[in-house]
Amino acid sequence: KSIPAFNEAFAGKWNWVNQFKAFDKIGPELTSAVIAGGDVPDLIATGRNLTYAQNGVLQDLSEWAKQQSWYAELDPSALAACTIDGKLLCIPIAEYPNVTYVWADRYPNGYPKTPEEFMTEAERLKGEGKYAITFFGSTAFNGNGFGRAYWDITKSFGGTYDDGKGNLYLSSPENVAAITFLRDIVAKGYVPEVAWAGGFQEEEAFKDSSAGAIPTGLFGYRYMNPLTAPDGTAYAKASADDMIDAIEAGDVFLAPGFAPEGKTPGCNVGVGGFGIPTGAKNVEAAYDYINWIMGNMDNNAEYVVLGGGFPAIKSVLDHPSFQSTFYQQAAKAVGASSCSPVDGSLQRPEDAAVIVTNVYYKLIKEDPSADILTELKKAEEEYNKGN
Repeated sequence: KSIPAFNEAFAGKWNWVNQFKAFDKIGPELTSAVIAGGDVPDLIATGRNLTYAQNGVLQDLSEWAKQQSWYAELDPSALAACTIDGKLLCIPIAEYPNVTYVWADRYPNGYPKTPEEFMTEAERLKGEGKYAITFFGSTAFNGNGFGRAYWDITKSFGGTYDDGKGNLYLSSPENVAAITFLRDIVAKGYVPEVAWAGGFQEEEAFKDSSAGAIPTGLFGYRYMNPLTAPDGTAYAKASADDMIDAIEAGDVFLAPGFAPEGKTPGCNVGVGGFGIPTGAKNVEAAYDYINWIMGNMDNNAEYVVLGGGFPAIKSVLDHPSFQSTFYQQAAKAVGASSCSPVDGSLQRPEDAAVIVTNVYYKLIKEDPSADILTELKKAEEEYNKGN
């Protein structure tokens, strides 16, 4: 739909020809082409990509972007996600943050703001035969838990996964506190066993409302259906509409996570946007496209909605497309959180994901009597020896 619209807007100047590629071939082919000095497209759809950064695949758009009218309105979290080693390698149009989905009847006083409040509510729910929270606690999918609940809780406690210089750094007091908290809520029976089953089975406890909350990606709701509310109301279209209907009805609401007093709830965030490959022949065309999509609210909103994201430009939230209860609650939840990419300065995030998830799983579920600091330092050594 947008190709002819763009070509009409730039008739006589540019003609947009789309090159479709299988998602698993884009990265290797583009990286090889840049390294070999071959033909590359003038523009690509991309997000934060460490492989591109390490191989000089994308141009630094920092200076150009700062001169554009929309730049000042970009969410700092989205900008940070596109920035690697001080270079702005992508222009973010959408972000994909984590939030917490909450059954309203399980938390009638709202979702807790501190770990202490959470423990009080969790004990109450346990007395009612329910669980306070379910989350992706398994080691499945090559450590997918790395960027899910583990990161959100760690960051909320003020912890991190890296030292800012490419090294894995887990042995901080803040990380130990986060893991100790997770140990406690598991030991006290506030988390269902299904949280450790893998295969996204942790969602089942939220879907049947036996668990009151689940932290996940903002658009994870699309896969959580059908739903049964605490009062028995069924949302059973078996589609993404189920969660939206439950939110509109007030049975489910979105919230930020909780954090110790004086700290801000943390969350993982991904981005989607545009990059200009090194060696692109028509850089001005790429600039024109980016401005056409970023500087026009209708174009921007349509791209974000159809791509399944949250606007990276704050003012785009005023567009009619984002006036639903879902987006309004998401805006408040994200606005109350400190969101950042899980990999930080780590250059081998795939390796880190497995190592970090494995050690968290061991300390929280597999061997909760193990010394936290000792195991975290072992994990650091395992990763850092490969740097």
